[in-house]
Amino acid sequence: MTQELRRTLGVFDAVVIGLGAMVGAGIFVALAPAAGAAGSGTLLLAGLALAAVVAYCNAMASARLAALYPASGGTYVYGRERLGPFWGYLAGWGFVVGKTASCAAMALTVGAYVWPEQAHGVAVGAVVVLTAVNYGGVQKSAWLTRAIVVVVLAVLVGVVAVCVGVDGPSLGSGPGGSGVGGVLQAGGLLFFAFAGYARIATLGEEVRDPGRTIPRAIPVALGIALVVYACVAVAVLSVLGAGELASSAAPLADAVRAAGVAEMAPVVRVGAAVAALGALLALILGVSRTTLAMARDGHLPGALAAVHPRFQVPHRAELAVGVVVGVVAAVADVRGAIGFSSFGVLAYYAIANASAWTLGPGRGRVLAAGGLVGCVGLAFALPVSSVVAGAAVLAVGAAAYGVRRRAGRWGR
Repeated sequence: MTQELRRTLGVFDAVVIGLGAMVGAGIFVALAPAAGAAGSGTLLLAGLALAAVVAYCNAMASARLAALYPASGGTYVYGRERLGPFWGYLAGWGFVVGKTASCAAMALTVGAYVWPEQAHGVAVGAVVVLTAVNYGGVQKSAWLTRAIVVVVLAVLVGVVAVCVGVDGPSLGSGPGGSGVGGVLQAGGLLFFAFAGYARIATLGEEVRDPGRTIPRAIPVALGIALVVYACVAVAVLSVLGAGELASSAAPLADAVRAAGVAEMAPVVRVGAAVAALGALLALILGVSRTTLAMARDGHLPGALAAVHPRFQVPHRAELAVGVVVGVVAAVADVRGAIGFSSFGVLAYYAIANASAWTLGPGRGRVLAAGGLVGCVGLAFALPVSSVVAGAAVLAVGAAAYGVRRRAGRWGR
């Protein structure tokens, strides 16, 4: 008999978990490469707006589907139920692979801010600690995420307050606008920052009253994150400009120094590390739940479908994810991981929107179509290396599905 997870999360906890996955990923990691792609502050903000629109379409699709299918796995479940087993599998594969890269990026961000000379070692240590926290139960994870979000938001408010009013470069300044292509690539990179609301959907089996909770929590978390991103982006651009922002390894810390408040830079570094820890905590939760769902259906080893009898969490899936992320964090590059992750997650949401389209007229079809087109457009506007690597990994997953299905090893 399949073991069920315990439903303990309400609207507030679900919103906090989504914010924990979003706030930090974009502000402390994706702004700099997105500024380089856009070429000017104005185009960077246009890319942020585009990423937000696509994310909103995806959020609405995810909310409608999660209310109908409140089980762990997110789009893996939706694609399977609405489009067929292959599309569900491909969504799950893209999510697990892409979000594993995201986990590594967040762990490396912790290392870069806490101890740059030993970034990889600190990253692996962070993965070990947070895997242990998740093992203790999702409610403990929600409480820790709540504390992290409060700290990070306080730091970001401080950054905006310090930078506002400083006489710096105009928003239109920079090395040169990159046109529509630059806006699309910036949007694709910044989409990495908005993908955290998926944690709410993948935790569907642990949410109380999912038909009400999930559709409310996802838009709220997304809206709060957008306001935070826009305020911080404008504040940092007003001090550094797009050119200096693009070349900065720690843009928010550099911004407060440029604003004449250098003593605040260590506080910003601590905030960045805490933000990355919050994102990593929520990401490990989401990846392990999708792994659980895929193991239940036989697409991954059945042992990963086990639920701990005391803590009511998919403990083997969490341990497996922790091991893989730890290995990747020991060798990966943080900026390269962002583009690769974005491609995999955009593929995941493309399938979510296609699934939402099948719900029929009057069920958000316009948003679903917009989300599908937006996901495909942003995915293929990413740096060539990210597109090639992401497409190759999806192709490997599809080939493995075909081979194993022909061999009769998958029952669905």
